[in-house]
Amino acid sequence: MGKLRKGRGARNIGVLFESFADAERPVFCLDRPFDVAPKDGVRFDVAGLAGLVADLSGALFEAGLRRGDRLGIVKSNHFDVVLLAAAAARIGALPAMISSTNRPEALRAILQRLEPRVLVADSAVLGEAVRAGVEVADPDVVKVAVDGADEEGAAGLPSLQDLRGSRVPPAQPCGDDEPMICTHTSGTTGVPKLVVHSPYTIVGVNSRLETARIPFLSTRPDDVVAACVAFVHVRSITWLAGQLALPPAKAVVLADSDPETVVETLREHRPTTLEACPNIFQRWENLTGTHPELFERVRAFISTFDAIHPRTVRAFLETSKRRGAVWGQSWGQSEVGPVSLAVYTRRKIRRGEGKATAVTTNVGRPVPVVTRVRVVDPQTRRRVRRGRSGLVMVKTKGRCLDYLGETDRHQAKIWDGWWNTGDIGVRTLTGGLRILDREVDVIPGTSGIDLESVLLERLPEASEVVVLGVPGRPPVPVLSVEGDRGLDPERWRAATADLPELDEPVLIDWEDFPRTGTWKVRRPQLRERLFGTRLAHGTGRWT
Repeated sequence: MGKLRKGRGARNIGVLFESFADAERPVFCLDRPFDVAPKDGVRFDVAGLAGLVADLSGALFEAGLRRGDRLGIVKSNHFDVVLLAAAAARIGALPAMISSTNRPEALRAILQRLEPRVLVADSAVLGEAVRAGVEVADPDVVKVAVDGADEEGAAGLPSLQDLRGSRVPPAQPCGDDEPMICTHTSGTTGVPKLVVHSPYTIVGVNSRLETARIPFLSTRPDDVVAACVAFVHVRSITWLAGQLALPPAKAVVLADSDPETVVETLREHRPTTLEACPNIFQRWENLTGTHPELFERVRAFISTFDAIHPRTVRAFLETSKRRGAVWGQSWGQSEVGPVSLAVYTRRKIRRGEGKATAVTTNVGRPVPVVTRVRVVDPQTRRRVRRGRSGLVMVKTKGRCLDYLGETDRHQAKIWDGWWNTGDIGVRTLTGGLRILDREVDVIPGTSGIDLESVLLERLPEASEVVVLGVPGRPPVPVLSVEGDRGLDPERWRAATADLPELDEPVLIDWEDFPRTGTWKVRRPQLRERLFGTRLAHGTGRWT
């Protein structure tokens, strides 16, 4: 077994809560009770979470999970997915946090790679698989329902509530350099990949940005930190490490992004720091007009996962009453953690208004000490000059250990010690990094991200814009528009007059955009649904 740190220096999530159990801060405040503990309330101190993790480890042990086994976790979005993962890691098992938004066929493929001993899943997930005619896990896998619902496919299975209160086994976490947890990639282009991290890579390295003392962004003892993210994502682990290492007064968990729920929760817990996925901030834009008081105390807005658009940043920054309010955008990947950090002020966003290049595509500089970045030619692998576009490569000690069940695919993305992100970008003359598109989504001669940002800026009635590259035709804008007014042709012509040639816009409802667990749009699926093809300009070779 590899080296294991204990006490406040612990890196393993299996003992992380226990290591901070004597801390008075933060108090974790939930928008709804945990699905794994529906009767335990909506407020927990760190000691309470440590106790719940120990209790869940007893339940998993009673279900048959042992050291060296693998656990699949497939449930609706909530922070308790991290508690289940911690419970498994506590006894030396390898947990995989898997989004319930994956379709049954994708779940089957993911679980075949995982080969779990035990599967913990929502009854609704198991029921959907049965109705789809998909056996998500092999017959010898022990299935445990998160809830006790009498759902087809879950009837007769033990529930977590049945197993809670079992004897708690002794902690036997893995060493700091051994596999500790699997999370998965967004899966925008197909079945998500299972990304394996160790305590060292995910907490020892990738949480450094979270615990660094950064002006305006670092957590203060009186802060109320609120987060609405996909908690199955690797980001939830680094977020947790930050809340324990630099504890705020409250850590508010928003499991549900529905605006009505968000309003109710934030009325009770007015945040000073607010983090969400970019598409969730976009969904909340109207709240800055209808409920501006919710954001008046926020001094730092934070986004990760995907591109953020200037219109969204402006809406929230202008609503805050904090004089020095900022927006922090971290760009990175599940495989390598945070790569760069950009900080936007009101002034910077105002200066970029009206331009055809979105200020937010500049994702800042690489994280000092932690990451290095270079841009290379996809064919020759040679570094290109600053100002030229190419594949973005990253070197970091926080790189994941493997893709579980797809080692060859993992190795193919390591070029001479550098990680191929599959993103097309530019190193600016001043050393910053500008992201243009995913290689698979690239549009010749332009940037889809820029086009989407500009169109959102010029069309306030649009709630979502996705520009698809479809071979044989100009880039196709797909929009959702608030209300039932449709899109005025004159306004569209005015908004696109100085842009590259675009095809006629396609209007669909916001709910009809197919999304991943992190609310990214599944562009290949959208392209196939609307145009009957998955052909794109990019090769998709490095997804």
